[in-house]
Amino acid sequence: MADEALVVIDLQNDFCPGGALAVAGGDEIVPLVNELIRGSDHVIMTQDWHPAGHSSFASSHPGHQPYQSVTMPYGEQTLWPDHCIQGSRGADFHTGLAWTKAELVIRKGFRPAIDSYSAFFENDHTTPTGLAGYLRERGIDAITLAGLATDFCVAYSALDAVKLGFSVTVRLAACRGIDLDGSLDAMTGRMREAGVALL
Repeated sequence: MADEALVVIDLQNDFCPGGALAVAGGDEIVPLVNELIRGSDHVIMTQDWHPAGHSSFASSHPGHQPYQSVTMPYGEQTLWPDHCIQGSRGADFHTGLAWTKAELVIRKGFRPAIDSYSAFFENDHTTPTGLAGYLRERGIDAITLAGLATDFCVAYSALDAVKLGFSVTVRLAACRGIDLDGSLDAMTGRMREAGVALL
């Protein structure tokens, strides 16, 4: 439909098996995502795009390990292994992804001092990526989300989209989660409560 867009979240090598921050089964969704792309009039991709030494990397915080949490000026931040470094193979889209139909690629996490899960805002929840303005200018008021990871970048994108007034569907079969300390159940519940359609 002309007023609906498919937004594919971070389907990159580093989030797939063998990558620096691999999501279990992350590569399994590629055929289904490609099918969704073929059936969509508007396709948008997001791409995690960190400079080396990004503040969300555990390696930037001596004495800390990946998956620990620290307090940043914008709030709690999970620390991650170094991943999706600008220009690296890990930051490239999965080799099997039919991404060339994308009319827009939103890169996120490129500001060294702040991480970005959502396709719409940095983790301070106020600095916009520009995606909402792009969709509105194109007359698009509904989005379907697929990609990685269900409980982080997909969920935060879905929750922000609802707050911005978009109609939001998440194709769960075309997503995979990290599930850090029960995060998958927690974020699935938050999406459901917010009015996201979970298919």
